[in-house]
Amino acid sequence: MRGPTRLARWMAGLVPGAVLLLALLAGALQTAAFAPTQAWWLQPLALALLAALVWEASPRRAAWSGFCFGLGWLACGLWWLYISLHEHGHLAAPFAVTAVLLLAAFLSLYYAGALWAFARWRRAGVCARVGLFAALWLLAELARAQWLTGFPWIASGYAHAAGPLAAWAPWLGVYGITALAAGLAAALAALALEGAWRPLAGTLVLVAVPALLPSAFTQSSGTIRLSLLQPNVPQDQKFDRERWDQNLDALLKQAESARGQLVLTPESVVPLPLAYLEPEVVQRIAAIGQVRPLLLGSFLGDAKSGFVNSLVAIGAPAQPDGNPYSYGKRHLLPFGEFIPPGFHWFVQALRIPLDDQATGTHQRSLVLDGQRIRPLICYEDLFGEDFAQSLVGPEAATVLANASNLAWFGPRMVQDQHLQFSQMRSLEFQRPLVRSTNTGATAAIDHQGRVIGRLPAEVPGVLEVQVEGRTGATPYARWLAALGLWPVWGLGLAAVLALRRRAPGA
Repeated sequence: MRGPTRLARWMAGLVPGAVLLLALLAGALQTAAFAPTQAWWLQPLALALLAALVWEASPRRAAWSGFCFGLGWLACGLWWLYISLHEHGHLAAPFAVTAVLLLAAFLSLYYAGALWAFARWRRAGVCARVGLFAALWLLAELARAQWLTGFPWIASGYAHAAGPLAAWAPWLGVYGITALAAGLAAALAALALEGAWRPLAGTLVLVAVPALLPSAFTQSSGTIRLSLLQPNVPQDQKFDRERWDQNLDALLKQAESARGQLVLTPESVVPLPLAYLEPEVVQRIAAIGQVRPLLLGSFLGDAKSGFVNSLVAIGAPAQPDGNPYSYGKRHLLPFGEFIPPGFHWFVQALRIPLDDQATGTHQRSLVLDGQRIRPLICYEDLFGEDFAQSLVGPEAATVLANASNLAWFGPRMVQDQHLQFSQMRSLEFQRPLVRSTNTGATAAIDHQGRVIGRLPAEVPGVLEVQVEGRTGATPYARWLAALGLWPVWGLGLAAVLALRRRAPGA
């Protein structure tokens, strides 16, 4: 290796407190790379600063640096959880702040472990270090995405739903992009600290590869007109029986005015099973379905068997199996939709209605007017590995449809972040994805990840859009449906085993 640069000598002289402060600030800077900005380039720059801070650090200091980076990144990126805990869960402000910080701290342990391993196993060679850093960062992101039910919100790769790395989405998906971005960050650190150009040149070649590869893997299946409802019911009114009739009437008026071939509502706009409604309301809903099919956010089940957060088709034609169509949420949110063992006291303190739900049972699409529409409820669209099988084969979905209620978390940041994740799903699977949400972001995204229509936040309205369904499957969809994320785990682990420094005599 070359001698250290002036920057490397300056960093070597930093006291431990300054190192950890810089790591914390770098994490906060990475948050700024995500929506609502399109500053994708901030993500590798922020991570490059972290890589530079741990390039020669001891395992202990590297672990603390990774922890502080994660804390700055995730506390800034998940601060909106405070709104649900304090304003809607009635948790005292100091406890709500503490809860958000504890969650960010817990998730930061993944990155602390990854950078401890980097400092413990790094070699002298620059290229080996770059590869090891990228592989360990990938494994940390995968662990956060899948362990303990997974919580991959603002995973590194999502910042690249825009920018040059987005071209890798139909080949490698968000976690492949995560690894490439981490490699780019480490290569930038190597250049800044050691003047080494080779890793950066190699990484930039990888970034440019998709320009030489096929990019269109799906074909048009025709168009369909969709009406996406945004009722804008404040969360504190959602379960208020005094406002129930007024809110439901406004929702049904929106549906009655819709002009699409299918009307899609947000999740749980009817926050109880339809069988619990007054007969005249059920008749009104049925009358809407006779004019145009309605995919209504409601609940199925009962108190004994469990309630299922569902989308129920009203007025849709008979499905191929001969049964009426409904879809139940399959990937439930801890604390909001199911209670982990030992935490009933905490969830009961938040007074969340329907806090321990049952799980949906199938991935079938709604067949309508030549299209196959695959519903996703709330943050299910963060877990492409869960529904990839419904995007391959002769019965593959042609349109993805997300129904969400983000009123729990306010209008700032969270809505744009969720829309950005949906854009990544569209890029990965080359499918249009439409979103009907309570308070925002109600939007339509085409198969190239472009937002083609969106309603303003916190405004009631109906977004009328025409989307082009798609058939066929991307390489990512094919291998993800067949093997899940195991190939990415395998490549990350293989890279670590190949690039780590071996103990003497090993």
